[in-house]
Amino acid sequence: MEIDLYLIVSVAIFFGFFVQTVVGFAGSLIALPILLLSVGLPDAIAYISIFYIFSSVFLINKEWNNIDFSILYKLAFPTLIGVVLGILVLAFTNPVLLKKALGIFIILYVIYVSLIKADFQVGRKLVAMLGILGGFFSGVFSTGGPLYVISVKNMAIDVKTFRATMIGIMGLITLVRIPMLSVSGILTFDHWKVALIIFPVFLLAQYIGKVVYSKIDEFYFKKVLLVLLFFSGTVLIIN
Repeated sequence: MEIDLYLIVSVAIFFGFFVQTVVGFAGSLIALPILLLSVGLPDAIAYISIFYIFSSVFLINKEWNNIDFSILYKLAFPTLIGVVLGILVLAFTNPVLLKKALGIFIILYVIYVSLIKADFQVGRKLVAMLGILGGFFSGVFSTGGPLYVISVKNMAIDVKTFRATMIGIMGLITLVRIPMLSVSGILTFDHWKVALIIFPVFLLAQYIGKVVYSKIDEFYFKKVLLVLLFFSGTVLIIN
């Protein structure tokens, strides 16, 4: 059983962070359905959160000078509220319902990316609401990124600032989420032990992702990815 656990977590983390490296999003959305084949939702979130620490430390250090901290400050408090609420829901809600909710979230995300082409203006109240919702989904599913994209894309002055600020927000979420998961008992020493053993898999995923990114057509890769996400969301809802 322990070998099966290491195998599933390795596969999930590899494909999740491979995708994250190639296209810059959807790592959690790829890893979660794979992890849920073997572990419960709280355990899956624990594993993903640990590897986001490794990823965030490296990327924030690299992109520090490009982060727009004024945007980060606007989203910090709403994010804190959302993450706390999300982890409370994760700790005390029926996991079957959460699993189906994750499936619905993934499908809605695919529809949003596929159909919504135009940007729209985001006011202060909407920024706060998106921050809370993004934090909530980050706490429950580790998948709040798409909601932050809406806010940051409207406030960032260029693509470089947008990417760096998104990295900063994901780092902020991880900084809040790890202590909360630990205090709630969701994140344990056993999770760290498994994560450290398969850490080379994470490094391999990042390395191959960088190599693939320089050689493939990102447009078509994203299209295939959306099909896979839609399929995984459907499976989560049905099962």
